[in-house]
Amino acid sequence: MMFDLIEYTDPAVFTEGVAAGWAEPITDPTVIDWSARQRAALLPFEVTNGRPVSPGGPNRISYGRNGLGRWGENPMADALVTATFCGHLWVLLVERGDGGGWAMPGGSIDPGETPADAAVRELAEETGLHLPGATWTLDRPRWVPDPRGSAEAWAVTVVARADIGVRDRLPDVQGADDARRACWLPADPDIRDRVLDVFAESFGWTGHTFPAHRDVLSEVTR
Repeated sequence: MMFDLIEYTDPAVFTEGVAAGWAEPITDPTVIDWSARQRAALLPFEVTNGRPVSPGGPNRISYGRNGLGRWGENPMADALVTATFCGHLWVLLVERGDGGGWAMPGGSIDPGETPADAAVRELAEETGLHLPGATWTLDRPRWVPDPRGSAEAWAVTVVARADIGVRDRLPDVQGADDARRACWLPADPDIRDRVLDVFAESFGWTGHTFPAHRDVLSEVTR
């Protein structure tokens, strides 16, 4: 398979991103102390001629950061919350404000923050849901096909899972922060896709799942 040799970084990374604090202002990756970043990485990665190499393999954007804030690994955490209602398994998702689709509540891990703490924080910020006393299980870190990524800037996420059991009523949630809305949806991916089609046609909501989360969500079927 051939890949386009493209260099691209969204201009917003160096303007809005730097101003808001989610992007670093460095334009040349060869000046970075990569040994420090490699030691701190959730997933091992290589550096060639001073430039980071994604563990996810080639990308149509070979040089630059595309839409991500950091050169190399961008560590993320996502909250996968499930519940059983009316005999079926449901999963809590948010519609991303950037039009990327329906995703698990989540986002970047702040400096000094653990993946578990980041997932719980993002869950509360994006859905208003607090789960005191919940048991969280952390997946191993995984590279995900984030559409904002490139061969030199990529997302690695840790999924924090919590099942809140059988419910007579699903907890109320509401989209906030950078989530347009929050909603409990069927865990079965085939049923969920049909529901999202209806949402898109009837209400103008986004009708697809965020590409970076499709594989994780496809595993949650029962």
